[in-house]
Amino acid sequence: MPRVFRRSSYCGNSTCVEVATANSVHVRDGKNPDGAVLFFEAGPWREFLHGVKRGEMDRG
Repeated sequence: MPRVFRRSSYCGNSTCVEVATANSVHVRDGKNPDGAVLFFEAGPWREFLHGVKRGEMDRG
């Protein structure tokens, strides 16, 4: 079954990171959909998202 990638509605017409979920999380660059895909287990991905929501990834 092919992966179905999606991106945030905040992207509008711009190119963003795209994510597909299955047994793991697959992440790719929307500008290069045929390029490399990163794979994450669900637990570490969830922790990453929680960190983003808490502002831990903010630059400044």
